[in-house]
Amino acid sequence: MLTIGQLAGYVGVTTKTIRVYHAKGLLPEPDRDRSGYRRYRASDAVELIKIRTLAEAGVPLARIRELRAGDGLAAALRRIDDDLAARIEALQATRSRLRRLADGDLSPLPDEVVAYLGRLPGLGFSERWVTLQNDLWLLVFATHPETAHRNFRDQAAMPADPALLSLVLEYDRIHDLDPHDPRVDALAERLVAATRARYGAELPSYERGSAIPALVQGAVNASSPAWHRLDTLLRERLTSATPDPLS
Repeated sequence: MLTIGQLAGYVGVTTKTIRVYHAKGLLPEPDRDRSGYRRYRASDAVELIKIRTLAEAGVPLARIRELRAGDGLAAALRRIDDDLAARIEALQATRSRLRRLADGDLSPLPDEVVAYLGRLPGLGFSERWVTLQNDLWLLVFATHPETAHRNFRDQAAMPADPALLSLVLEYDRIHDLDPHDPRVDALAERLVAATRARYGAELPSYERGSAIPALVQGAVNASSPAWHRLDTLLRERLTSATPDPLS
């Protein structure tokens, strides 16, 4: 038979912790001796060790009671492990962003977006294009994170297609052209054909009624009359057969 102090010392917890476990129903109250002191058996020590192990693994006390009382402990622990893995991944991403902030990089964009933007100059894109893309993704991820992730993955896959990459590079390069240059019209035709081939009638979109797509495209158009006219041509030719995803 052990006193509460002896039990705490052997298991490696405090007597206060044991009393908390009693109060929360995790560890049954033992019998008391004639003097009114708790007296613990080996079985109590075993139970306490199991509870301590779960607590040290990060399982909340309320959940420990639930797990200890029911069946399916292994499956429940696996679910907890999955939750912890997701939290660890999120914390690691946070640490990575904190390191970038400490280095003077104030961008809150996800790591995958930062990496993608970092590859663009090597693909032939101008610094102007990369800066614009950075600012636009900042806006989209801040306002529509779920949609942003989906649309970003779609855009990030484009460099793997040489034909699409060539079109986007040409989009970047017509920035300084006269808006009525025949090359603007020719690029619009090729972009419409590529867009219809890639998406069919289901063009990428954001939440209906959102003002963000208009802000994004407005920022693009404002930087170049040629880009503004190209956007106008694309809208006219794409919406002639499909609903406007940006409306």
